[in-house]
Amino acid sequence: MSTTHVRPSAVPISVQSTVAAEPRRRSSNVILRLIREKPVGALAGLVFVLFVFCGLFADVLAPYGFNQISPIERLQPPSAKHLFGTDNLGRDLFSRCLYGARISAIIGLSAAALATIISIVIGMFTGYLGGRFDMIGQRFVDAYMSFPELVILIAVVSAVGPGMFQIIGILSLVLGVGGSRIIRSAVVSVRENMYVHAAQSIGAGTGRILWRHILPNIMPPIIVLFTTRVGAVILAESGLSFLGLGVPPPTPTWGGLLSGSGRTFMFQGPWLALAPGLCLTIVVYATNVFGDALRDLLDPRMRGSR
Repeated sequence: MSTTHVRPSAVPISVQSTVAAEPRRRSSNVILRLIREKPVGALAGLVFVLFVFCGLFADVLAPYGFNQISPIERLQPPSAKHLFGTDNLGRDLFSRCLYGARISAIIGLSAAALATIISIVIGMFTGYLGGRFDMIGQRFVDAYMSFPELVILIAVVSAVGPGMFQIIGILSLVLGVGGSRIIRSAVVSVRENMYVHAAQSIGAGTGRILWRHILPNIMPPIIVLFTTRVGAVILAESGLSFLGLGVPPPTPTWGGLLSGSGRTFMFQGPWLALAPGLCLTIVVYATNVFGDALRDLLDPRMRGSR
């Protein structure tokens, strides 16, 4: 007697394509809602994307080298040849601002990403485990946040020395601990849902519950936390560079441009301080506005307040 082997029915290709297209559809819906409901936030997001693009491709967009000296063109005002003018050594200020955007983009995105990861780790474990573990962890966070962040930054950078990697590590640690309270509050509200209790009842481990059930449902506050942290990191890095504790010369940074030729030759060439100052102001403001717009769209608690 012959036996017939029945193959398990496979998932139809149309269903597979629909499932694969679902994340793209959600992303496009968020972008369309952002443009329709928050036009100022959409414009700020465009400025943020332009800032990242200019930073990543500064060597292609810059018409001159960031340290290309031309003494006969020193302290030239803005013109068609030099859009932002030149500094006291004849270096093109527009090119130096573009390379400064690269440093701000690298430090801002890297430190904000690491700070968000630290906030996720601390906030998820303290918020989910609760009890004494949560109480001890949050008291540590409260004690840490009682110290001014700028004082901690100056003290630690002075001890370890200036440099890009040192600043990324210090800023990620300083901002990551404070941001864990936002993640913790989101985890506390999510852990009371029925699907979490159902996963616990069937014996799912803590790691699986955190990864499969908690983390996907707290992504909106994580995205908002990341975008707002980018602006905070850029501003903190510029402050450290202004004080001489940032990325050392000759690498240009916006804070270093303000502290160096911008402060020394402010009266002979006001554009030396205006150009990097406006770049810093516009980028930080656009990043914060973009983060606020994303919060209003992604956070369900903010939808009723519009």
